[in-house]
Amino acid sequence: MNVPERSSSARLHRPLRLTTTALALAACGAVLSTAVATAAPVDTADPANWAETAYRGGVEVVAGTDETPESIDGVVFEDKNKNSVQDSGDPGLPGVTVTNGRDVTTTDGQGRYELPAFDNMTVSVTQPRGYQVPVDEDNVAQFFYHHLPEGSPALRYGGIAPTGPLPDAVNFPLAQSALTQSPDQSCVIGGDIQTYDLEEVEFARAGAFADLAERTDYAGCGVTFIGDVVGDDLSLYPQTRELAGMLNGPARFLPGNHDLDFDATTSEHTFDTFRAKLGPEYYSYDSGKAHVVALNTVEYKAGTSYTGALDAQQLEWLRNDIAQVPENRLIVLASHIPLLDYADQGAARHQVAQVQEIYEILEGREVVAVGGHTHSIENLREGDSLTGWNELFGVEGLPFTHITSGAISGDWYSGRLLEEGYPTAIQRDGGRPGVLTLDIKNNTFQERFTVRGEDGDHQMALGLNTPRYRDWYAQYRTSRGSAPAFENPLAVSQADLAGATWLTTNFWMGSTGSTVDVTIDGGEPVEAVRTQQMQGEGQLVGAEWSDPAAVQEQLVHGGSLADRSMHLWRLELPADLAVGQHTAEVTATDVHGRTFTETLTFEVTE
Repeated sequence: MNVPERSSSARLHRPLRLTTTALALAACGAVLSTAVATAAPVDTADPANWAETAYRGGVEVVAGTDETPESIDGVVFEDKNKNSVQDSGDPGLPGVTVTNGRDVTTTDGQGRYELPAFDNMTVSVTQPRGYQVPVDEDNVAQFFYHHLPEGSPALRYGGIAPTGPLPDAVNFPLAQSALTQSPDQSCVIGGDIQTYDLEEVEFARAGAFADLAERTDYAGCGVTFIGDVVGDDLSLYPQTRELAGMLNGPARFLPGNHDLDFDATTSEHTFDTFRAKLGPEYYSYDSGKAHVVALNTVEYKAGTSYTGALDAQQLEWLRNDIAQVPENRLIVLASHIPLLDYADQGAARHQVAQVQEIYEILEGREVVAVGGHTHSIENLREGDSLTGWNELFGVEGLPFTHITSGAISGDWYSGRLLEEGYPTAIQRDGGRPGVLTLDIKNNTFQERFTVRGEDGDHQMALGLNTPRYRDWYAQYRTSRGSAPAFENPLAVSQADLAGATWLTTNFWMGSTGSTVDVTIDGGEPVEAVRTQQMQGEGQLVGAEWSDPAAVQEQLVHGGSLADRSMHLWRLELPADLAVGQHTAEVTATDVHGRTFTETLTFEVTE
């Protein structure tokens, strides 16, 4: 963004007013001064030394009663000395988007904005490319102000404290950032941390958060946690939020169906505690040439169940927000409940009722949608279709890529406790817990899934689906967590080879356009067949469509059952394999041409 020379804005010549930051200092006994702050600016954020160099601060809320209570105003400014206050040397930034959660405007030549005001609104700034909003001590991005004069109704977990009348102004500080200016971005998407107790907070700490603490590739775009931050017990927000302090980049959050104030009597207050602790229900920000739109897709009416939906106000905001975005940007549409998904393709409440309206708003744009909620990994490509989508929503084929990110909690922290300090938690589709990353260059992207505790090369699980396995499955499928171990899972008799045994490959980021090739004992490669073609059929469910490697862990140690998948390939083993050991080399190639190879040694018996 080109910033004009500093003009003599009326804002700079107003008398000194106490900001909330200043008021807090006064309460602590600090001395207030009218002098301009002289602290040296913090160096540009360094991903390798994020803890010391990150831009830390908050929104400048100017105390006093606004003279025009029907509107909210303020300034978006470059915080050159990074003190979160607009000093005389801090220029206003023109052309920056600001919203009240319904209306959207852009700042004028001096960085000023004005929006209609109403009770229970959140005013937020859309971080522009080349700048970064401040983060707090837990690395949580600070770009919003809640206005709820009387505060939340009585809620078990507190909600929002009374904010009183509109402040005189709400000013949004930004710092220049080479990290968000770069056309190369890595945006991490973390699904379903979903901690139900303090033990599970530690599972998350030892797992995905420890992995992210070792990475330095996402400091510009940061990490967006897309809902179910906790598991119904909202008192765990502080401990779970504190995990974001391990990151080397900013953290943002979205609400999920387990982040609700279930005791709220009206829908407008169902996410008040989430808002108070973590941020807005929906918002947007720019990093590089990516425009990230974070939606709240959970609708809850008191006394009923949740469903996937956007209310009229959020839809209006989405239209207004997208209208400000240049055509050459990639739009990353993030939500908790996915627009559409494979795992629950026949269930309306686990997908978004307004999906067709959202498609219309985004028509002609470069878009990728990412969701969580299902505790599975899905890479759904343009043109994919399923019976449920058509019957429920009239969607005959996807207009752009939809990715379900998998869950940090995996299968709700189920299964064996591993020596690394977390449980196996194999997901509903046989995928491992981990995080999704969108690697973006200009307005194109490549997706990658990083398994918790592994490097990026671990992308598949191999197994054998034999008649003996299917018999065991049929006998114990209802005994999850108490089934006896399946003996010799990589052994098959010669009699069971012909037309009855498949080598299975669960390629977690596999999709339409991916291939899986198998070479047995150094022979010629043979292409495996994808079990779910995504060509308008229904979901294939059962032992023959399952991931044996995952199911054998789940039935014995607990968890869901990986009896369906949109990313499973299988190869019928040759009927003439000799008795003895054999080695299969499996090469999976994704839609971007990247290849991954694993080997499986199995035995043919008499």
